[in-house]
Amino acid sequence: MDTAEIIVTLTGLGLAAFVIWYFFFSARQTASAVSSSSGVQQVDITVKGGYSPDVIEVERGKPVQLSFYRDEENTCSEELLLPDFSIRRDLPAFKTTLVELLPQQAGTFTFTCGMGMLRGSLVVK
Repeated sequence: MDTAEIIVTLTGLGLAAFVIWYFFFSARQTASAVSSSSGVQQVDITVKGGYSPDVIEVERGKPVQLSFYRDEENTCSEELLLPDFSIRRDLPAFKTTLVELLPQQAGTFTFTCGMGMLRGSLVVK
């Protein structure tokens, strides 16, 4: 191997390590739902290169309203999937989309973009 091949190989390994860290080990933002006077748990989520916050804590047996504001035009973020609740929504760019659900069981439930690259968790306590 010559010097150029070594540099290219090391750069490729470094980029691969960064991608793995970014998607699987980077810091998570957690938010607890705020209950309204009507008892609905509400959380505002910004979609821009990921979900912020990406970990949402709610209480079991109380209605939940998630407000997804998509602050980009990236095609990866145009669809939201919550498979454990059989929910699929299109997220129009620069608009807010409401998702309402009633979690009956405690646990951690994943939500993703349509491609599965953007990920978040709904933690039901």
